Amino acid sequence: MKIKINKKGNINRLMRYLGYHPDKYQDPEEPSFSRPLRGDKFPRFHIYYQPKKDQLNLHLDQKPPRYSSAIDHGAEYDGKLVRKEAERIKKELQ
Repeated sequence: MKIKINKKGNINRLMRYLGYHPDKYQDPEEPSFSRPLRGDKFPRFHIYYQPKKDQLNLHLDQKPPRYSSAIDHGAEYDGKLVRKEAERIKKELQ
């Protein structure tokens, strides 16, 4: 789910404010952040920041990839939890 943001400033600070932590391996062109739903790594909300579009791309990772070379990870890009989290983020960014 895509979320347009209008706040300028440090994206790392903004994401920490929203409860997200930077992922260990970052793509400088599209940094990513995550927030676990529970105390474990998965399921987790996962956000990619797209600076050229000034938007966040949110999805819910249900489980890790089965294989280290795989990119399939059981993500949900829509659904009740994703919509609820998107609304929370939009409210915080007002």
